[in-house]
Amino acid sequence: MNDELRERVEREAEKHALLNAVKHESDAAVGAVMGPLMGDNPDFREHSDAVPGVVGGVVSRVNDLDYEEKRARLEDLAPEELAEIEAEEEEDEHDLPDLPNAEEYDEIRMRCAPNPNGPWHVGHARMPAVIGTYRERYDGWFCVRFDDTDPETKRPDLEAYDAILEDLDYLGFEPDATYKASDRLETYYDHARDLIEMGGAYTCSCSGEAFSELKNSGEPCPHRDKDEETVREEFDAMVDGEYSSGELVLRVKTDIEHKNPALRDWVAFRMIDTPHPREAASEYRCWPMLDFQSGVDDHLLEVTHIIRGIDLQDSAKRQQFVYDYFGWDYPEVIHWGHVQLDDYDVKMSTSTISELIEDGALDGWDDPRAPTLKSLRRRGIRGEAIVEAMTGLGTSTTDVDLAMSSIYANNRDLIDEETDRRFFVRDGNQLPLVGDPPAEANPPLHPNHEERGVREIPVGDSVMLEVDDVPDDESGDQRIWLKGLGCFRFDDGVLRYTDDDIDVVREGGVDVIHWVPADGRVPVRMRTMDGDVTGHAEPGVGDLEPDEMVQFERVGFARIDRQETDDEDEETVAYYAHP
Repeated sequence: MNDELRERVEREAEKHALLNAVKHESDAAVGAVMGPLMGDNPDFREHSDAVPGVVGGVVSRVNDLDYEEKRARLEDLAPEELAEIEAEEEEDEHDLPDLPNAEEYDEIRMRCAPNPNGPWHVGHARMPAVIGTYRERYDGWFCVRFDDTDPETKRPDLEAYDAILEDLDYLGFEPDATYKASDRLETYYDHARDLIEMGGAYTCSCSGEAFSELKNSGEPCPHRDKDEETVREEFDAMVDGEYSSGELVLRVKTDIEHKNPALRDWVAFRMIDTPHPREAASEYRCWPMLDFQSGVDDHLLEVTHIIRGIDLQDSAKRQQFVYDYFGWDYPEVIHWGHVQLDDYDVKMSTSTISELIEDGALDGWDDPRAPTLKSLRRRGIRGEAIVEAMTGLGTSTTDVDLAMSSIYANNRDLIDEETDRRFFVRDGNQLPLVGDPPAEANPPLHPNHEERGVREIPVGDSVMLEVDDVPDDESGDQRIWLKGLGCFRFDDGVLRYTDDDIDVVREGGVDVIHWVPADGRVPVRMRTMDGDVTGHAEPGVGDLEPDEMVQFERVGFARIDRQETDDEDEETVAYYAHP
């Protein structure tokens, strides 16, 4: 890192450290500064090994200031950002707007209605995060209703029912009730029969193409005026499975000249030959379309507020015809845009992820390369961090971008203070030590918590350094500070202990780097979004238990996944969380 770059890093780090400290009215944390710093300055990333050392010194200087001094300094450096913080302080404490007409209901009742065709990807977390947060705000009620009435094109996965409930628990929510639509077929049939008696539905044997031509031209289907008895008999025959797929449907009678052709006499029930994968539903062949099933269920479950995508506006309009026939009041509806996610090469699509798993391109739903909740959980990212990021998106009707860095920043705030530090060197160079260095290094377990003590790292005769940390022959000062051990000069392929004190670091020019002893080092395979990274960690990492979080200094946070042992090698497997 040259002097000009160092000055830029220090300047930007000071701004972000002050923003972090002023916003939270506390000391700044290196971990909380790194995410936004690197996000705003992508050119720093190629120097990611050196940047944390510079940031650490800046954060220390910022934390020496009192709160008013920090605020005054921030006003000099970034007045617009300070104004934004002040504006946020004056805003309502909630990220989410109040629910419409909430005061008119004795109880706020909402539903999360997943299609159980696989575990949830990250985008799925938005719905439970928002309705769960509303439930808590209004002391309301919410259920999970599995909309599993399409056993063919959106075929349910039997394992997904429990997997989705596990994902919901990971996010920190427990539903007040759980339903499977495939258990409620008789209820939908009863309401269809009532609708037929009202003259609001008819059976139709037109081909899809033929009906489409009639619909688009505003002409009625020739079956539209069937008598009620015939419609009832044919529908009962559908229920009894006497028709095959495509032979007969039940349509809701709407306005055949409606300005929106999609609302004209839409299908409520159709025949599906493929048996449902659930044994309890496998005998049924007459299945409701989602708009009919969901509309009936929302009324029967007394749902007061529905949140759905902006692309589903026609669903409310279709269902309104059914509600009008029955004299029901339609729930309040909030439409929102889609969530778009950065950082992943894999498309945020359940079917795409499932195909990649089947093809062997992904190891499973918890592969770190997969944009799934199971992946984030295995990486050590807490559900609370995801919920906070999702509710922060609000309920705008426009599409919104979710930066993974926001989830990482939230998680960093949650785990930084409780996570001990360790050294991990990605495959690098082994260098001999000369000059009588200390026999043991004692870096702190956590720089902010002296009471936790220190790590005891036997030094031995040589150490492992990352390739980029080895001074090059053309650099001016050949000295480096091995963290927790001391100052060394790189000299003809060896590291010579100099016995300099820490002032050489404070005065600048001597980089602080991490290392591991060549003897006793622990092989580590760290699974990341970009593939596996191998290296070695300090000896104590081999004693950590699965699920423990660590911060590999100058690398990032990781979750210990397992310790593997065979006849020849012992390996620690860790999942990388974030910087």
